[in-house]
Amino acid sequence: MNEANEQQIPNLEAMDEQQAQHFLTELLSNLSPKEEYNARHQDYVMEMPQSGERIRGKENMRAMQEAYPTPQGGVSIQVRRVLVKEGLWVAEGVYGVGGEQVFHVALIFELRDGKMWRDRWYFAEPFEAPKWRSQWVERMQI
Repeated sequence: MNEANEQQIPNLEAMDEQQAQHFLTELLSNLSPKEEYNARHQDYVMEMPQSGERIRGKENMRAMQEAYPTPQGGVSIQVRRVLVKEGLWVAEGVYGVGGEQVFHVALIFELRDGKMWRDRWYFAEPFEAPKWRSQWVERMQI
């Protein structure tokens, strides 16, 4: 995906869960500003509530991404699950830096006119489960 082929971006609102998961897996695997730009609505807004940040406009988002100090090995999100409802995608994943897991992420994408209109990204650091509750839980593969 790039600016020259913006017309080739599919209508995101027409996708089912499997298609949305495939699309997000490709899009977020390398967090490329150029690839993400065309999937965004002109009135795009991205919010990270935990840091209190809001980025308005796809131009500002692209500029921020291009200025991001990318570490050795790059940054990516491994998409684990996507839920699709009318005009809304919710994705779970793992945010990684240089191939190492750093955060679990929950991403909420609101869609408008077939594009990503508003995103909210929530980050959670992994932690060791307390032993006292082990009798009631089973370990998940993450």
